[in-house]
Amino acid sequence: MAFFILNCGMPLKVCNVNQQNAAGYTPVMLAALAAVDRPDDMRVVEQLFSKGDVNAKAIQAGQTALMLAVSHGRLDMVRALLAQGAEVNIQDDEGSTALMCASEHGHADIVKLLLAQPDCDATLTDSDDSSALSVALEAGHNDIAVLLYAHANFSRCTAVRRDANKCTQN
Repeated sequence: MAFFILNCGMPLKVCNVNQQNAAGYTPVMLAALAAVDRPDDMRVVEQLFSKGDVNAKAIQAGQTALMLAVSHGRLDMVRALLAQGAEVNIQDDEGSTALMCASEHGHADIVKLLLAQPDCDATLTDSDDSSALSVALEAGHNDIAVLLYAHANFSRCTAVRRDANKCTQN
């Protein structure tokens, strides 16, 4: 609805872009699911994202717009949400993160994009004590598991080097 209103040129102040529907989804969440083909449509979506709460959680399962876009493989929406400040480490009601969603659904490009975010924590676990790595392995996405494993080892090595530099500077 908000996408249609924005596309028609109606001012955003007329509608509440954070209003949840009966299923608990906001216009931002619904727009995150859209497949956008034209640059003009993407600009409308970006305007909506800039006016709404990109980190709001749905009533039913606590998913965010980022989690929905990730689960449906909407790379362009993931980029736009991150550009508007979507937080990668928010956990839904079961403790899942956007990275876990991407790992479960086999979206390697999105996994790479999320891992490139400086605050992405690949070590978070859900209510079953599963990490993004274990979710990827369980779903049979070995290519993603390799990415996550390499990221964990690179992050660990970087932290060790940083700590070693602190020791030599004292």
